[in-house]
Amino acid sequence: MEIITGAGEWAQPAAGATNDWVEQLKVPDLSVGTYCIPAGGVDDQSPHTEDEIYVVTRGRARMVATSGEVEVGPGAVIFVPAGEEHRFVDITEDLALLVVFGPAYGSRGGSRA
Repeated sequence: MEIITGAGEWAQPAAGATNDWVEQLKVPDLSVGTYCIPAGGVDDQSPHTEDEIYVVTRGRARMVATSGEVEVGPGAVIFVPAGEEHRFVDITEDLALLVVFGPAYGSRGGSRA
């Protein structure tokens, strides 16, 4: 057992950065991290090679993906299959996301959260 400290908690991106990604746990079959985007910020991610689940722990935005669009806020759980183009837009409140990749992030060739 392991407590994953800080997972899903808001962290202000470094000066000059548009967002913040921290991977808190990585084992061969999954990884867990936190992705934070400030209000008005930019989500510049590319499609991932792994399946992904986002859990919104703070903030509000709109998720735009190849398969559709949806407004998200605290408690929303979003599944994005490997390879699907997606990003968060119209970020109206600082957005903190618990992110789970299966298998582990980057294990199929790499991409950015």
